[in-house]
Amino acid sequence: MRLRVNGGNRLCGELNVQGAKNSILPILAACVLVRGEVVLHNCPELSDVASAIKILEHLGLKCERNGDKIRVLCGSINCARVPESLMREMRSSIFFLGPILSSCGRAEISMPGGCELGPRPIDIHIAALRRLGALIEDERGILSCRVEERLKGTQIDLWFPSVGATENTILAAVLAEGTTVITNAAREPEIVDLADFLNACGARIYGAGSSKILIEGVNELRGCEYSIMPDRIAAVTFFSAAAITRGEINLKGVKEEHITSSLSILEAAGCSIKVGGDEIYLKCQNRPRSMNIIKTMPYPSFPTDAQAPIMSLACIADGTTMFVETIFENRYRHVCELMRMGADIKTEGKVAVVNGVKRLNSADVTCTDLRGGAALLIAALSAEGESNIYSIEHIDRGYQHIEKDLRSLSLEVERIE
Repeated sequence: MRLRVNGGNRLCGELNVQGAKNSILPILAACVLVRGEVVLHNCPELSDVASAIKILEHLGLKCERNGDKIRVLCGSINCARVPESLMREMRSSIFFLGPILSSCGRAEISMPGGCELGPRPIDIHIAALRRLGALIEDERGILSCRVEERLKGTQIDLWFPSVGATENTILAAVLAEGTTVITNAAREPEIVDLADFLNACGARIYGAGSSKILIEGVNELRGCEYSIMPDRIAAVTFFSAAAITRGEINLKGVKEEHITSSLSILEAAGCSIKVGGDEIYLKCQNRPRSMNIIKTMPYPSFPTDAQAPIMSLACIADGTTMFVETIFENRYRHVCELMRMGADIKTEGKVAVVNGVKRLNSADVTCTDLRGGAALLIAALSAEGESNIYSIEHIDRGYQHIEKDLRSLSLEVERIE
């Protein structure tokens, strides 16, 4: 499967931002802990979401999808093991470890799959669960976990503000006995969304969005109706696409406070930005300017997931932009493909130096990961002529019907089965 792009056209129009991929996945995992019916709104149609639903159904929960609404009939799960085939479909399958262990008193999972962005050890997850009283053994990549009675609340100091470890700890601690305090917690908006969902189900979580989170364990969680937050990375992706084509876009349903660092960089590139309520308008009339130094850091700093889309914009900017990637080792795998399109990029270790060229060339390129795939698509939109983007299953993990959205914005993008 591929995307065929006829580049060189100007992006123009407005779009509603999809629900956040990085929010709905841990929230779906949280359904393992709930009794009753959960109704989720603003759910994006992504392959990763489909994988999470398959895991829920394997565990015995009933799921029903209708448009952007997912209904989950929650109850006691009939299985504590997630098969390796399902675990390998996405990185976020690790979120099921804490809920299954808390619900069943035991869990057996294999190492998760997902994009190959370099080592993303789950030792922070495991250390936190052990602090809560879990007994965990790793035998040839299979994690066998159990707890003798009930997980016990405690003090957990994360050595790195890992988003996944923070969320897994919350999911495990919400039904634990006593109080859990997480320090050096990740502060991403998706963590706030997870906590808000769990609180709507009857949890007692305080301080989400700060570096210190307090969780008072409760005996049960009940079903609720909840709407998933907008996807901030998808928003930055479409803003980058508008800027690289010297176009304009009005994004609806997006929160400015979630993407402040990215908006600052886009303004530095010469984009005009106006914010009104839950809408953000961006326009870029001239060739973008270089953006000096961009360093990825944990929230609220510039996110690693936005690095690749912004790099495509830097490829045709006037001047030199330096990227410093501090989160993942292999986050520059898309660079070679961008160079096939005429980009001037030099990498060494964590640093990538991008010298802007006047224009990119159309080419056939292959996605290496989710955000790298988005970067190639953005680059192809600005290149005159026809480009073909292969291995788009990576893109489908995080972007809902992206070719349809781009066509609604006056661009020529077609999915070829």
